[in-house]
Amino acid sequence: MSGHHRIVCLAFALASAAALSAGGQQPAARPPRAPESSSKTASPWKQAAYVKASNPREGAQFGFAVALSADGSTLAVGSQMEESSATGINGKQDDHSKFGAGAVYVYARGGAGWSQQAYIKASNTDQDDQFGFNVALSADGNTLAVSAPYEDSAATGINGNQADNSMPNSGAVYVFARSGTAWSQQAYIKASNTGDAEEGDQFGYSISLSGDGNLLVAGAIGEDSGATTVNGDEKDNSAPNAGAAYVFVRNAGAWSQQAYLKAANASRNFLFGYSVAVSGDSGTIAVGSFDEAGSTRQINGPYDRRAAGTGAAYVFVRSGASWTQQAYLKAKEGDPQDSMGCSIAISDDGNTVATGALDEDTMVGGINVVQSGHSGKVDAPDDNSSGAAYVFVRNGTTWTEQANFKASNVGKDDWFGIHLHLSGDGNTFAVSAPNEDGASQGINGKQDAKGADEAGAVYLFNRQGTTWSQQVYFKGSNTKKFDEFGSAVAVSRDGRTMAVGAHFESSGAKGVNGNQQGTSMSQSGAVYVFVR
Repeated sequence: MSGHHRIVCLAFALASAAALSAGGQQPAARPPRAPESSSKTASPWKQAAYVKASNPREGAQFGFAVALSADGSTLAVGSQMEESSATGINGKQDDHSKFGAGAVYVYARGGAGWSQQAYIKASNTDQDDQFGFNVALSADGNTLAVSAPYEDSAATGINGNQADNSMPNSGAVYVFARSGTAWSQQAYIKASNTGDAEEGDQFGYSISLSGDGNLLVAGAIGEDSGATTVNGDEKDNSAPNAGAAYVFVRNAGAWSQQAYLKAANASRNFLFGYSVAVSGDSGTIAVGSFDEAGSTRQINGPYDRRAAGTGAAYVFVRSGASWTQQAYLKAKEGDPQDSMGCSIAISDDGNTVATGALDEDTMVGGINVVQSGHSGKVDAPDDNSSGAAYVFVRNGTTWTEQANFKASNVGKDDWFGIHLHLSGDGNTFAVSAPNEDGASQGINGKQDAKGADEAGAVYLFNRQGTTWSQQVYFKGSNTKKFDEFGSAVAVSRDGRTMAVGAHFESSGAKGVNGNQQGTSMSQSGAVYVFVR
């Protein structure tokens, strides 16, 4: 992967915020592209909604994060660059005084279709906190977790002092609960070691909720402890950016921290916690380590630091209230700078784990075609960053790699695998490639119709037994250059609803199913909902 790619992936949101705070401007809107005529393969999927913010704003990046309830009837959308200074639920939306404060929008699906149910802001809204960077929903849709990894409080634990701004970019997570149709904030959560010179930990860079909403896991990629055991020394700051994950549990509405997770080979700059996922039954947690440097191509192989940026995933299991590391997942085809662990997903029973490697370089499309042996050198000829995804399965306590995936229309710098999601049974698998250049629109259009740089695409795979096949190729209904369709993706537990974010989409529409064709509001963002 080139140095440019890695910088973009590690600090995109923060860098863009800093640039715009300094007086920079969003790029001008690109001209609309005429629809591409192409034959399409029939699919049971159809687009059900085109969703925009109720207060669309240039640069707000609505669709940066998405989450769905188990039945697909509740949708949460993060807009981490939204600018309102409002706090709490359904506040004033037309204020633009807090650049990059962020917001979350909740939509509900009823007999008449989709409608907005809530506009949610942090209880301590502040500039550049990027509230809405990640969102997660419980199975019933009644519990919502929202992260703000650039929040600045030095508080620790649950419901601490929110007004303090002495620890820049330490990060926070907010939990909201729904009763009927009314939302309220339930908890303000910080890392247990925020106060130990933990500036820049970015707690909440990744988050996930269990099916019942009673377990939350949050990643902190900038955490610096060199600890290598669960619940190790949090005050050790010997390994900058090693990363950590924190487990919280809810009992009768009250939250508490249950565990502090570290990789068994924790080391500086591994970015453990770049992605996290907890199984629906809350018994298994998977954590991605985007920049892990182990050279092994074996699951639970030896630890070393000889393959920079290869990446890894770790599996933790719970017995009672105790967590232990069960597996150290590495791809059989892994190479330096592949960035495996940039995304992660898990089935409800914890027996299927999927992870992305956005910088994998194989230029062959399909399933089980990933090749190893690239040099991995920065700017080497094989530095394609086409991207790949991997599925691992567990039998008892033994993990194996079941399949690897490439886009069917593989392209250089597409970043296939940067976002992905699994249905509850693990048999439906969505993978995004937000830099894909296809110019087609809708479902199963012509995949070799290039000409829409970074328009983005999502690929849907299905498992029958142990055999995987690609089922659908999704594009936005208003495909345009630089929309980055696939900036976020979520699949409902039943596998029948999918939400896709396009955070750089630029129409000036607001609400649900408005006019898609304009480009008057650059990077306002949109979400597309598909059903079958």
